[in-house]
Amino acid sequence: MTLVEWAEEVREALGLPDTEALDRKDVDLILDLAKDAAHSVARPAAPLTAYLLGIAVGRGAAPEETARMLAELARSRAPGGDEDLT
Repeated sequence: MTLVEWAEEVREALGLPDTEALDRKDVDLILDLAKDAAHSVARPAAPLTAYLLGIAVGRGAAPEETARMLAELARSRAPGGDEDLT
C-alpha cells in the first residue's frame, strides 16, 4: 500500500469529501514538513506539526505556503539554524 492509498483510505474512513483527496505532491509536502520538525526540533514534533498544519489548512490557510513557513520555523530551531528563518 502506498501512502497516497493510505491517505485515501483514511479520508474515506473519516467521511471527508472527494475534494479532500491527497495526491503524491500533498503527501510529499507533509512528509517534508514532518522531517524538518523531527530533525530540527524533536521527533515528537513531526506528528504534532503535521496535525497543526491540518488544522490551519482546514481553517483556510494555503497548504504550501503554511507548510513552507512551518518548515522554516522548525529549521530555525536546529543548532545554528536561527539565521535560516526568513
